Amino acid sequence: MPLAQLVRESPPDYIRHDQLFKELIHTFFEEFLEAFFPEVHPFVDFHDLTPLSEEVFTDLIEGETRRLDIVIETTLKGTKSVIVIHVEPQSSQQTYFHKRMYQYFSLLYNKYRKPIIPIAVFSYEENWEKNQYTIAFPFFHVLTFNYLTLHLRKQNWRAYIDSNNPAAAALLSKMGYTEKEKVQVKKSASARLATYKLFRGLTR
Repeated sequence: MPLAQLVRESPPDYIRHDQLFKELIHTFFEEFLEAFFPEVHPFVDFHDLTPLSEEVFTDLIEGETRRLDIVIETTLKGTKSVIVIHVEPQSSQQTYFHKRMYQYFSLLYNKYRKPIIPIAVFSYEENWEKNQYTIAFPFFHVLTFNYLTLHLRKQNWRAYIDSNNPAAAALLSKMGYTEKEKVQVKKSASARLATYKLFRGLTR
């Protein structure tokens, strides 16, 4: 399906920002996993992807109704094992985010009763990047929940500049670079996105 125009809009910026990430990853789901999660990519059957209806849950932490961003059902390549992949983009730091990831995991598993691969994508400047949620007491360890993470600011843009991957190209300017490299990154990102006929809605 064609990628919606990735354009810069007025506030609320964070809502539009997360929506752009959602559209991008939905459109280039295989390329996204290939570029940023090469340990997962070889095991996913991309001929059998089923986007699930947008899940709406009550967030127990904030007491708000939230819509999960990306929930896709597929199978492990070469098997009949059905799995669910949940990708949650996050454009602002939230110290309770790891708790919310566990909540979403639990709700999805209770509904679908299938193995779930949870993935969080961080695009903010802060260094906060928890990938684990633990419930424990001084006398008893209940559980440890882990999820995969991608912190774009920690990615070196030079590692992706020669890639022909459209997902990497669209996210190039969200990666880490110095102030001196800023102009070069902008030009490189624009050239790459022009190749794929995309717009720079995810640039800084």
